[in-house]
Amino acid sequence: MSEPNVVILLIVIATAVALITRRVPVPYTVALVVVGITLGAFHFIDAPRLSRALLFAVFLPGLVFEAAFHLPWSDLRRNSGVITALAVPGVIVSIALTAAALMLLGRWAAPDTAFGWRQALVFGAVVAATDPIAVVSLVRSLGAPRRLALLLEAESLLNDGTAIVFLGLVLLATTSAPVGGVAMTIVFLRTVGLGAAVGVAFGAGASLLTRTIDEAVIEITLTVIAAYGSFVVADQLGGSGVIATVVAGVVTGNYGVRSAMSPSTRAAAQSFWAYVAFLLNSIVFLLIGFEVHLPALRHRLPLIVAALAAGWASRTIVVGCVVAGAASTGERMPRSWIAPLMWGGLRGALSMVLALSLPGDFAGRDLIITITFGFVVLSILLQGTTMAPLLRYAGLTERKG
Repeated sequence: MSEPNVVILLIVIATAVALITRRVPVPYTVALVVVGITLGAFHFIDAPRLSRALLFAVFLPGLVFEAAFHLPWSDLRRNSGVITALAVPGVIVSIALTAAALMLLGRWAAPDTAFGWRQALVFGAVVAATDPIAVVSLVRSLGAPRRLALLLEAESLLNDGTAIVFLGLVLLATTSAPVGGVAMTIVFLRTVGLGAAVGVAFGAGASLLTRTIDEAVIEITLTVIAAYGSFVVADQLGGSGVIATVVAGVVTGNYGVRSAMSPSTRAAAQSFWAYVAFLLNSIVFLLIGFEVHLPALRHRLPLIVAALAAGWASRTIVVGCVVAGAASTGERMPRSWIAPLMWGGLRGALSMVLALSLPGDFAGRDLIITITFGFVVLSILLQGTTMAPLLRYAGLTERKG
């Protein structure tokens, strides 16, 4: 079957799953992964591989931009301290804690497996980010408090970019000559800063051009250029493509769309990006399922469970510390939000692709890929199916503020 026909078939399957989940109380994204695993196990469809090139060229820019496009700048500014804490120091602490916990639990779960601190640190970096592809699509459907949803979405968008940078730094530190902390900090700031600058340039450029045009199709096309162009240019220049697209989305959504587009064009742009998000989310979750090989995961199940427990423990500590630290500030949150913030830290396609993109000669690469895939699948299945009951138990599903 040709690739265009495969894509069409995937869209048909995703639409059928969407219709079924309207009547069955199962999260749409979870159902897609299950369907993908089932179809992949029986080799019904020769689906494209979920590669780094495919994720970065097609899926990630569109999904990240669409989410950032709807984030109000005023809300981001009011919650900037918490979001930054989760996305930068929170990611660093999460990497270290996940690696340490996995080293301890791994000896018990797989005593015959050589899993050193280098592999543990790289694995911690691979799964550090709460993937926006997984988080954003889930939270919007749960009726969570608006600020809680904002924190999960904004954190996932930013730590997606920072985690990619930190993975590069961890690989640099574990596979080459020792690198000083100052040098690593400079690389991090340069990568993130360059990405942000490119995002501002594309977002502002698209917004200014939109002011001079009164043609809906062209104006929407400018938002597409801002989304994908900022990602490609930042990546080519050595900056963070994800950070660039996040910034471009926030600038375009808050200034270009609201101040430069007519009401009808604004509605058309929002509908266009809503459809793009649905389409990309649907296909990427199906592809996650197709990538999973159950026999390999079953063989490493004890180590996968240990890795998942390590990830949950580190996430709980990070969220608890951030909530406690914000208690004396204007960004304080109810303690009842700790569990949803922790449990909402799903991992998705990004972690899988980062694992696949590890250097071929990195010791333990195949093992990291296997436990990462298992980590992602269990994260989506367990956290995805229980997030809504958790919010209802905490009394958070009916609040709108």
